Amino acid sequence: MTLKLFCKAIIRFILGAAITGLLLFAPAGTFNYPEAWLFMGILFIPMFIAGIFMIFISPDLLKKRLNAKEEQSEQKVVVAFSGIMFILSFVCAGLSFRFSWLCFPKWVSYAGTALFLISYALYAEVMRENQYLSRTVEVQDGQKVVDTGLYGIVRHPMYSVTVVLFLSMPLILRSVVSLGFMLFYPVILIKRILNEEKVLEEGLAGYKEYKTKVKYRLIPFIW
Repeated sequence: MTLKLFCKAIIRFILGAAITGLLLFAPAGTFNYPEAWLFMGILFIPMFIAGIFMIFISPDLLKKRLNAKEEQSEQKVVVAFSGIMFILSFVCAGLSFRFSWLCFPKWVSYAGTALFLISYALYAEVMRENQYLSRTVEVQDGQKVVDTGLYGIVRHPMYSVTVVLFLSMPLILRSVVSLGFMLFYPVILIKRILNEEKVLEEGLAGYKEYKTKVKYRLIPFIW
């Protein structure tokens, strides 16, 4: 662990929590937004615990996760659209609470919380299985193809998990309008995955063979 890595992780965590809170509570016009507090809690408390764990146990993995600068021009477009999607989704959730726009019943929030936590656990399993996980599309030095566990079911289990994770967020926040914006995420992912597979085919030994072994990219028996 280095002091620089620790400070970078803490700053990113605080900024992430502050920006998310601003996007939710400012449009809501109040801090008395129980679903937003629930969402913030189940998102950032496990994130903080996982960050502390990685700082001491796997600092290299944490460093990769903090590296969010894409080099691929196509991926920069994907990141930009994803950012817009999240902003619109969170702002609309806050506005939906404030003006009672098409709100899901309260039980949907609890069901969304369960989906979110299950997805979070699967996300942690993907990170455990693949030490080469990065937030950017790249081939790392010494990288090898991982084809066991969840990677034996779909080629991009991290993205599969994040689809459920992100779609559960509007459910927790009880916003139908927010869910409408989040539904663009799988579409955005298609572009990212196609570009990522092209990069991996060109730079990662054994990836073409892996594609013939595991046929589905994101959803088993569908795509």
